[in-house]
Amino acid sequence: MRIAQIAPLAETVPPKLYGGTERVVSWLTEELVRQGHEVTLFAAGGSETAAKLVTGCDKGLRLQGIGDHTASNLVMLDKVRRQAERFDIIHCHIDLLQYPLFQDLSHKFVTTLHGRLDLPDFWPAYKAYPHMPLISISDVQREPMPLGLNWLATVYNGLPAEACPFSAAGGDYLAFLGRISPEKGPDRAIEIAKRAGVKLKIAAKVDKADLGYFKEVIQPMLDHPLIEFVGEIDDSQKCAFLGNARALLFPIDWIEPFGLVMIEAMSAGTPVIAWRNGSVPEIIEDGISGLIVDSIDMAVEAVHRIKSIDRMAVRRSYESRFTEKHMARGYVAAYQKLISKPQSRLKLVNAE
Repeated sequence: MRIAQIAPLAETVPPKLYGGTERVVSWLTEELVRQGHEVTLFAAGGSETAAKLVTGCDKGLRLQGIGDHTASNLVMLDKVRRQAERFDIIHCHIDLLQYPLFQDLSHKFVTTLHGRLDLPDFWPAYKAYPHMPLISISDVQREPMPLGLNWLATVYNGLPAEACPFSAAGGDYLAFLGRISPEKGPDRAIEIAKRAGVKLKIAAKVDKADLGYFKEVIQPMLDHPLIEFVGEIDDSQKCAFLGNARALLFPIDWIEPFGLVMIEAMSAGTPVIAWRNGSVPEIIEDGISGLIVDSIDMAVEAVHRIKSIDRMAVRRSYESRFTEKHMARGYVAAYQKLISKPQSRLKLVNAE
């Protein structure tokens, strides 16, 4: 197939530091190329890919200090629209802006929604274009959305086996990886580590929007011998950070759509201690790839129980469901399902 992949412009593909969506787009794009598809990647300048690269801006916008990406994304989407006839499938990884531009191409245009969908501020766009095909990254991600949308499939994220190599030994510290924000639960992670008496390493970025939370809530909690704030790390550092941990703490306080860090840890053989929230029950096999908890007390107990989990079993759980090959197969099946639908039927649905 001739496939266009449209990435957000916040980061390069793959990202230099933080950037979950761009990392997933990279893994998917490279696997589709390996499978023999003709792929064009629309992404930020500086991206690295075996596909044909069409740039939407000179480099990733976040590290340039550009906060509003709307203008750049619109310019890139216009580039895609002008070339739309070249593609059998146009796969977008931006949440909202594309629908007015591509509503007449719903027979070959699909959007994966990577973010949170429980904010009603954005629902008018989905209600206005209910015929536009959507892919979710977990089943639970769909639950807050309006009824009557055109869900094509759920496709779990996947990553290459070599992205986070298996580490048989593990280590003695707990890991927290991601972003400092209230819904990610770094305060819970710190409390768990202190109560369990186990060292915690926090590798996380702090966005401007969360700077107040970091300074007022998290920073005072860092002054403790068991707590080490590492800051934002890149891919080369991430493997060792996860692989050398006793467990990953994932104490989320929101409807997490997927949680890429969970499968990164699983790939390394590191079990996950995660709150029963969002996608966690879909990703973690309780007692096999980690322990699912509902409270600080349960989490503290889990820290002491986690060593009983076989790290090779954690790795096998990842290999059975969350490789980039599993992800690509899911997307190709979704593409084939979409383009096999008669266009006349789609027009009838639109007219209603």
